[in-house]
Amino acid sequence: MCGIVGYVGHQPCGSILIEGLRRLEYRGYDSAGLAIYNGEELVRVRSEGKLANLERAFMAAPVVGTVGIAHTRWATHGRPVEKNAHPHRVGDIVVVHNGIIENYAELRAELIAGGAVFESETDTEVAAQLIAKHRGSFGSLHETVRFAISLIRGSYALVVLDGGNPDEIVAARQASPLVLGLGEGEQFAASDVPAIMAHTRNVIFLMDGDSAILRREGISVFDESGAAVERPVKRIAWDPISAEKQGYKHFMLKEIHEQPARIVDTLRGRIAAGTNMVEIPELNLEPAFLRDIDRIIIIACGTSYHSGMVARYTIESLARVPVELELASEFRYRDPVVTERTLAIAISQSGETADTLAAIREAKRLGAKTAAVCNVMESTIARECGSVIYTQAGPEIGVASTKAFTTQLTALYLFALWLAQHRGLLDDAERRAELVGAFRQIPGMVEQAIALEPQIRAMAKELVHATSCLFLGRGAQFPIALEGALKLKEISYIHAEGYAAGEMKHGPIALIDETLPVVVIAPENGHFEKVMSNVEEVKARGGRLIVVTTAGAHGPERFADHVFVVPKAHPLFESIVTVIPLQLLSYCVADAKGTDVDQPRNLAKSVTVE
Repeated sequence: MCGIVGYVGHQPCGSILIEGLRRLEYRGYDSAGLAIYNGEELVRVRSEGKLANLERAFMAAPVVGTVGIAHTRWATHGRPVEKNAHPHRVGDIVVVHNGIIENYAELRAELIAGGAVFESETDTEVAAQLIAKHRGSFGSLHETVRFAISLIRGSYALVVLDGGNPDEIVAARQASPLVLGLGEGEQFAASDVPAIMAHTRNVIFLMDGDSAILRREGISVFDESGAAVERPVKRIAWDPISAEKQGYKHFMLKEIHEQPARIVDTLRGRIAAGTNMVEIPELNLEPAFLRDIDRIIIIACGTSYHSGMVARYTIESLARVPVELELASEFRYRDPVVTERTLAIAISQSGETADTLAAIREAKRLGAKTAAVCNVMESTIARECGSVIYTQAGPEIGVASTKAFTTQLTALYLFALWLAQHRGLLDDAERRAELVGAFRQIPGMVEQAIALEPQIRAMAKELVHATSCLFLGRGAQFPIALEGALKLKEISYIHAEGYAAGEMKHGPIALIDETLPVVVIAPENGHFEKVMSNVEEVKARGGRLIVVTTAGAHGPERFADHVFVVPKAHPLFESIVTVIPLQLLSYCVADAKGTDVDQPRNLAKSVTVE
């Protein structure tokens, strides 16, 4: 979690740091702070709560300087109060940190025994204390930081400033993302690319164990051994304006409306004209392995887990390979059966999800081939796996994932077609053209589904006072029910549960009365009649029915209080369309309730700690 920004250059950096934090606030917003060298001394400003509080404090007493570091926090160790806000300071040393120092209690006890006085409850202050304690023993800040991190176990992205040597910033990374930006006479450090896009698109992604020195004239990078290394400079293609709201009330609503274009971007260049063959050159998997594969294990968390659940139906149907789903947070803590014929696929929007990263490393250790589906170029999971499908969603700022989910589905559908080709199951050109043709229609269908927003907004007012909600679906609509429930509880704080519709009689039916809204996803497919039986059972018990169905379906209107009709897509790809009304429903309910849609309480965008 947490967001870091660092700057050394020729411009007054207060506004640069605060603007960078604003673009990272989705990573955490319990407290925020900055430290700037004003030409004579380090000045630190911190505040509890959201970034606006820090901005007010800074504007009340501006600090002018051209080197500084800043942080927005998602609390792990220590309450979200000002004394626990970053930067942490010990003497002339100030530190910002993302991650968890696992042996902080042991280190803290040793430091206190040696006379150190701690001001906060955080694990991060241990790093500041270590660097301050040993600063005089080394010739440079960089050497001191490297010594300090050699004592630390856990994950960290650290950025350090020394008021006694204010012409440079030192950064280090281990299992938490950190990107460096290269400018003309100015250099940047940040947790994520959006923080620095307004200033540079030339970036270096640090690798685990790397450290770096940022000076006005340039950046020097060092590997775990301390040897100078050249890390590739990447050019970011995202447009900075894509991280702005562009007139929408919330980022989440903007990102819902972006989905047709982002799906097209994910498809672009991956289907050959004329042959309808899917081409994914980033997947470096040998044809022999693909023919002999015994199963696929999809490893993910949260919304990404739901996209994997949907993909299982399409992959098994097209490629005839068994697919298992694994919650990343559980995978390492049992003894999974993995062979050299197993493909483990990690799904992560950020490519930095700690549980997913740890799980995919375990799968590799056990002998599986690995691949990734993620949105962030050169992220840790993408590098660990080697084979990767990038989703081309662009920066997603809203904490509740929308366009990341649908572009993940797009990438996974492409993978299903690609794998079926390599296994000789799509040699029939007519069949391939039928599937690809149906797939190409999806962006337009998503656009039509988004047009339901006014209807959904009008109905959403009825759910404002609901205390619970049930979502039902069968087949590939079951994970869509789970995703719909997750979205509603994430941003409206209404308790919601997703169930396989056939399981309703095995418990949830006891909850149904006239106060319980029940959302049923019922496209006209092979499950339609069974789902309609569930609809009737809900209606017979007085439940308030909201049905998402497809054009041409008959029946829902006889029972449902509200029916939302989306275009009829191919059954293998329809989940990408049916999820849209559920995204809009959660958004409209939350907006009507007045909750903080983009920054829901207790949540952060990228879960980079376990």
